[in-house]
Amino acid sequence: MAAVTWENPDEGAMNAPISTSGPTSEVAQAAAPGDQTGTRLVGARAHDDEREMDTSLRPLRLDEYLGQQRVKDNLSVLIEAARQRKEALDHLLLSGPPGLGKTTLATVVANELGVAIKTTSGPAIERSGDLAALLSNLESGDVLFIDEIHRLNRTIEEVLYSAMEDFTLDIIIGKGPAARSLTLDIAPFTLIGATTRTGLLSGPLRDRFGINFRLDYYRPAELEDIILRSATILAVAIDREAAAEIGRRSRGTPRLANRLLKRVRDFAQVRHNGPITEDIAAEALAFFEVDALGLDWMDIKILNTLCETFAGRPVGLTTLANATGEEADGLEDVYEPYLLQQGLIVRTPKGRQATRRAWEHLGLPLPATDSSSVSLPATDSLF
Repeated sequence: MAAVTWENPDEGAMNAPISTSGPTSEVAQAAAPGDQTGTRLVGARAHDDEREMDTSLRPLRLDEYLGQQRVKDNLSVLIEAARQRKEALDHLLLSGPPGLGKTTLATVVANELGVAIKTTSGPAIERSGDLAALLSNLESGDVLFIDEIHRLNRTIEEVLYSAMEDFTLDIIIGKGPAARSLTLDIAPFTLIGATTRTGLLSGPLRDRFGINFRLDYYRPAELEDIILRSATILAVAIDREAAAEIGRRSRGTPRLANRLLKRVRDFAQVRHNGPITEDIAAEALAFFEVDALGLDWMDIKILNTLCETFAGRPVGLTTLANATGEEADGLEDVYEPYLLQQGLIVRTPKGRQATRRAWEHLGLPLPATDSSSVSLPATDSLF
């Protein structure tokens, strides 16, 4: 186990990266290097200017939290059991793609438990003293939420082990011959970790979470309900058909659904006078270059490159990156996952290849010789 080293016992507390505290606090997320989704209209990560408005749209209780019914049912039982025993809830790990509500669910859990929540992110905890200051300031039963927990420094991660298991901190005060070891008891707490990449979590840390839930993409009907709820909060007049149209183009992601709702609201305010109808929603989304599958202009450019420039043949990642003017890492991490989920491209030993569904979506005739193309059924998509 790693020990916390403090030359000055108060130094860690002064520099601890606590964003805010209280049941409705907001996490300060640090985007991963090279992450470009934050600048795309259909990107899943939060834009900087969305923080304040997203907070107003966040549900505060389980009965307000729409979707993820399996996770909600399990959590309601576990939270009620912890309340009846007057104990801290077991440590909880939430995983899944960005934009599905992991931060919101952490806040909901704290509210249901009736405790405070302190939030931070993995990259923000730079020293073991920072983590020790966070833990030592928690009250009994409080929630510590760490977003992007897979990006914790390994040395800092080891400090968590004894804190999670025994609610103790091993601290070394001073340096050299004058250094002395001290074990501090900390109040029982619940650690909620959120990650978009479970595979990057070390085994010892992952095993210390007693509860582990993976959030799934939302169905269009669930997104429709979320859009209608958000429209009520934002005082936007919208009919159910328009909400369904936005939900179908939201890539199964509530954050994107709310973002598209706000863009459609802006368009309707400037170009139309009255409630948002299905036709107005479709017109607005076409104006912002979000098509019926939720693809943006760059997604279409990738598919056109595969289908037209390379005539449906397999294309290596580097070649595709050069042809589209995009970084290879950006293609693989930002654009490719959704195209794969929709069955529009496949990965083959020879490279990326457009499927029959991609040709049909673009309205292009299939190549005269279809022997080199890969065909997937039109329904073979995640949403």
